Amino acid sequence: MSEASPPAAGLIVVKLGGRTQSDVALPATLAALWRARPGQVVLVHGGGDQVSALQKLRGEEPVFIGGRRVTTDVALELVRMVLSGLANKQLVSALVATGAPAVGISGEDAGLLRASPIDQATFGWSGTPGAVDPRVVHTLLAGGFLPVISPVAAREDASLSGAYNVNGDDAAAAIAAALGADELFLLADVPGVLDADKARIPTLTLDDARALVASGVAGGGMAAKLDAGAVALAGGVSRVRIGDLAALTVPAAGTAIVARADAAAVLTRQVP
Repeated sequence: MSEASPPAAGLIVVKLGGRTQSDVALPATLAALWRARPGQVVLVHGGGDQVSALQKLRGEEPVFIGGRRVTTDVALELVRMVLSGLANKQLVSALVATGAPAVGISGEDAGLLRASPIDQATFGWSGTPGAVDPRVVHTLLAGGFLPVISPVAAREDASLSGAYNVNGDDAAAAIAAALGADELFLLADVPGVLDADKARIPTLTLDDARALVASGVAGGGMAAKLDAGAVALAGGVSRVRIGDLAALTVPAAGTAIVARADAAAVLTRQVP
């Protein structure tokens, strides 16, 4: 598929999966997106593989339920260290080297993202997004900077210090909705959502997505992405796509998630 420039649309929030962050082409592709849409790109990243590796070094086996990490006291310490520290600054450094004016922050900064526990007994310090205060992101964008956000969130009670580990897809969906984003793009290491025969599905309605999850065709991290896409659409985000790095700047690539079948027809007319 030939590469095309992204459309001159509104704000795009791009969620980078941990594995996709190791792609050597990532910084240059993101920098090109920024140059095509200056002041209209926000990045949210993961880094789960690095967290899991450190957990094992600390003698703790990582546990996931439905694509979401069970966050123990040890895991939370490592999540803050890796996501808001190592992974964030590595990505910022790589982007700055390409000429993109990246600035790294986390959901804890200025109370950008607050969270409450999913289920303390089952998931520990894993949280679900609550309030979003996007002022710090607006300030960075207005100043000509590219925000790079770690999904570690502050506590929902503003009088309490401490953090929750929020799934990066969930964090990106909440932030995209709060920013009124035109598009949420969930970057994956596959070309889109795949059917039972491993073929890319160009468009999915929310009912289709639920059926894929229920059947087990979409599981783990992909199921979490589909859930996040539904939340983003419900929050007012105009368009959700899931795809690989090559799909980021090709509007018709990847898998588009739409609320209803009639929306899919409109999407087909709008996207070349």
